Amino acid sequence: MLKKTRGSREEDAWLSDSQLARCARADEARIFQSPIPTRIVSNGEYMPPPQSEKQKRVEARIQQLADSAGKRLGITRRQFLLGSGGMAAAFLALNETFGRFFEVNPAELFSSEAFAAAGAPPNLFVMDDQLHMVRSSMAGPQVLRAWAQGPTSGFGSNPFNPGGDPDELGSPWTPWNPDLVGVPIDPENFHVIRFIKDVFLDSQLSVGVLSNNTAFIPDFNPGLPIPKSVGEAQENEILTALQTVAVRNFVNRIAGSTRLLAHGLLYPGIGNLEFMQFQIDEYKPDSWKGYTISPAAKVDLDRDSEMRAWRLDDEAVAYPTYELISRHQKRLGALRPGFGNICIHKGLMPIPPDTPERGNPDDIPKAARDWPNLNFIIYHSALRPLYLSDTLQDILGSVLRNGVPDIQWTTQFAQLAEDLPNVYAEIGTTFASSVITFPTVAAHVLGQLMKYLGPHRIVFGTDSVYYGSPQWQIEAFWRFEIPESIRRQYGYPPLTKDDKRRILGLNSARLYRLPSASERSPHGVYRPVPADYAALIPNELKTVLNFPDFAADNLSKMKAGYLATGSTPSLARFGWIRT
Repeated sequence: MLKKTRGSREEDAWLSDSQLARCARADEARIFQSPIPTRIVSNGEYMPPPQSEKQKRVEARIQQLADSAGKRLGITRRQFLLGSGGMAAAFLALNETFGRFFEVNPAELFSSEAFAAAGAPPNLFVMDDQLHMVRSSMAGPQVLRAWAQGPTSGFGSNPFNPGGDPDELGSPWTPWNPDLVGVPIDPENFHVIRFIKDVFLDSQLSVGVLSNNTAFIPDFNPGLPIPKSVGEAQENEILTALQTVAVRNFVNRIAGSTRLLAHGLLYPGIGNLEFMQFQIDEYKPDSWKGYTISPAAKVDLDRDSEMRAWRLDDEAVAYPTYELISRHQKRLGALRPGFGNICIHKGLMPIPPDTPERGNPDDIPKAARDWPNLNFIIYHSALRPLYLSDTLQDILGSVLRNGVPDIQWTTQFAQLAEDLPNVYAEIGTTFASSVITFPTVAAHVLGQLMKYLGPHRIVFGTDSVYYGSPQWQIEAFWRFEIPESIRRQYGYPPLTKDDKRRILGLNSARLYRLPSASERSPHGVYRPVPADYAALIPNELKTVLNFPDFAADNLSKMKAGYLATGSTPSLARFGWIRT
């Protein structure tokens, strides 16, 4: 029997004595500390599997590169791994083990300038089509942050992978964003103070679209009543239409330029036309966000009838709403050029049935053809699965749809949209959830979107700040490549630098007709948000966002003090490893 001291990590673990005897504490064991995890670290609620052969190969290669480069640079291995050279070594090792997915040059091992030069260029115009924050009276979607953060989030296991299936790195829960590892999940991570810092101070984002959602999804909110009106629905919205535009107006005012756009809430049906008109008159949204999977459609004028899920091509329910938007499109075109952009959540819904009301893209073609004046921007590129282990197996097993791997709903969507010029694919969460953990799936998703829609009809979104600052996704997308072997086998076009510039911002700039959105530096047109933004928030906005009074935001002061002490990030992992 192991001795479990009161309050010790051993006492806190759910593992049995016999299991603990085959484990060691990750923070005490003499394991290699890499910029990316190279073995599974359990938080004590599940038995960590042994390090896989591919993980061993990645780890050994990183060590070789770190020892060799560190010796040439005259620094220790740890010093090397903490710098940009360490991350370059990780990219090189991943490419050598899994195939070339990331653009990285061996010169980056020795030069931070070379590393920076290969990354996202400073003059890159980036427009994020899907940003999120929540009102301050809500705790935020902590489950999404945990999904991206990994075992250090404090959750017992990957909430989107209950079966513990491994990803391409052999882990059931690989962190996506290295900056989140070990950071406590705090409700304030999702509120306006942190949102502005993460998006406008900690990333090179030029312009973003602040999104929202209509009501809630009953499957994920059991026990809550189905709303009968927009008023009832707003009680469960993470951000109301008023709150969304209020944040937009504040950010643009203090920046003195258009840095943030705002979605209006798309509540279809004749029973919601009055609220839609109210948003148009009072809020003047830049575009619209709708969820066919949520009970958002009021199909009649009966005050006591429940709202329900809907489909894009329902002539009795959706079309009156499109007609209302179209009627005001020309009038508001100069003020809100993207007013006719209909942004629709599709995908991330593995729960049956397989219908448009649940996210199947079958309802897109008719709606797009009947309303050519509107642009239908399909969020998440309709990717159905939340966790991609089965998708990877389908790809490896050559489960095909018209000659390419059948990625549930995304392949179907891409092939349906091929000849629909007013249909666009957005990659929020789809790219984030696959680029690190399932790079083969990411390559096929981007390859198929490029093949069927082309580089001019794909737009970039990150779902930040759910997954931290969007900068890590900007960097990953700029470096990501579709391996030549995959392109050759399935006829995917290459993802060129020009294509990446289009997807990262220029396509959305065209959709919203933003000024000076070119490959030249956008500086001077999009002025920075001032560093003292927190002190500039008026009491009126505080009231609108439902958050308590506070003196000032101390995040910048804390970071400055941290850096002033000469502190460096730790590469330690906390939990249990298999010995």
